[in-house]
Amino acid sequence: MDCLRPRLDKRPVTRHLKSVVAGLLVAGVAWSALVFAQEPASESRPLAAVIDDYVREGLQSNLALRAQSLEVERSVAALDEARARYFPEVGFEARYSRSEGGRVIELPLGQALNRAYQTLNDLLVAQGQQPQFPVVQDETIAFLREEEQDTRLTLRMPLLNPAIPAAVRAQRELLGASEYAHVALGRRLKRDITVGYLHWLAAARNQGIVDASVALLNENLRVNESLFRNGKITQDQVMRARAELLEVRQQSREAENAAAQARSYLNFLLNRPLDTALENVEVGAEVAARTMALADLRAAALANRPELAELTHLTRASEAQVDLAKAERWPTLSLGADGGTQGEEYEFGRGSNYATISLLLHWTLFDGGARRAGVRQASAVARRTATQLDELTQQVQLEVQQSLDRLNTSADSLATADARSDAARAAFRIASRKRDEGAISQVEFIDARSSLTRAELNLNVTRFSVLARQAELDYATASGSLPLAATSNFKDSP
Repeated sequence: MDCLRPRLDKRPVTRHLKSVVAGLLVAGVAWSALVFAQEPASESRPLAAVIDDYVREGLQSNLALRAQSLEVERSVAALDEARARYFPEVGFEARYSRSEGGRVIELPLGQALNRAYQTLNDLLVAQGQQPQFPVVQDETIAFLREEEQDTRLTLRMPLLNPAIPAAVRAQRELLGASEYAHVALGRRLKRDITVGYLHWLAAARNQGIVDASVALLNENLRVNESLFRNGKITQDQVMRARAELLEVRQQSREAENAAAQARSYLNFLLNRPLDTALENVEVGAEVAARTMALADLRAAALANRPELAELTHLTRASEAQVDLAKAERWPTLSLGADGGTQGEEYEFGRGSNYATISLLLHWTLFDGGARRAGVRQASAVARRTATQLDELTQQVQLEVQQSLDRLNTSADSLATADARSDAARAAFRIASRKRDEGAISQVEFIDARSSLTRAELNLNVTRFSVLARQAELDYATASGSLPLAATSNFKDSP
């Protein structure tokens, strides 16, 4: 109990108390300056300009967006491939073969003709003439030539094929869907970069507020220890000051970690080293929400959201796939032409050159129901895509309503948080004057300081929350254009 009993010091303490009060006053002024300044920016550029620069950088370097760009390129190539089937196909074919054995055809010409020829020769000799009919040998003809070459140019051109235009329509719609998916990803990236940067600014301001409070509590602990040594206060007040300082130091560490995490996430979106420094800008107190009626916001979202346009194109592509599956039931007609040279040697001229032209009709009459099953499958996909479009339409309207509600809530809370901060600041000024006059306990002074810190943190969080909610509402309604819209494949609207 002796440690808790005030230790009276017989030496005069007037000069010491004056220095203590002066130290606390200086610390309070420094803390207030840090709180209200909230890390002034090195440059006075507008917040919107800085965010646009980061969005532009993200659209150029983000890896997910690059991958989506490659998907658009693949869709363009697939459409070109489908269109190419309208044109004739010209090819070159050459075959050279050597063979041995195989089937043969035996022609008994000698057995069939030699007896008749011998009889005719005998009649000629009897008449005093020379024999004129030779002896014929039996012939053996092989099916496979020992050497053979076949060199030709081929041409195939579709004349009637209903599947080709259906495939072109399907690929064109798939290309449109991939382009709008690219736009949707770009807009999501813009929202994430904007919100991420605002979260980092809020975390940096929070860290500044808490660090300023640490400086004040350090000074307050020093003052209390001095007063305790001079027997003016008991040890419990020193312990309370030390506990309060440790608590705020813990908050400072948490605030520092939150700022580092927010910086790392934003740098990840920008595809650059995670510890890259970010530009700090000043956000004034004139933060306000920009909004309109819910019906107008929903109408804008339904007209401009690229996700809806993407699913619309996918629905059309599914319908074209149904037409493609049905077209497989019909016959196809094509033109075929071949020209080249054949023979045992490479020769050109009569007896070696040849040319053919053909009309090729193909019609599959029975396939066990495979084509009917293909039509049912394509129809199911089309119905599923149409259902997804209806579901997404409902989700977009709900997202707009929720974003508007959150923005209105944050905007209403901003006025309350501002008034709360003003009241806490005024209370802290009064507590500071009472403390200087010795008319307030350390517990009451620390409570006033804690209330002001909480109020300042709440005002800071609420202010940036309004900006983040505004960005989310802009994304939900697809308002505003992307910074790279004029120099890339992005579309501003469907």
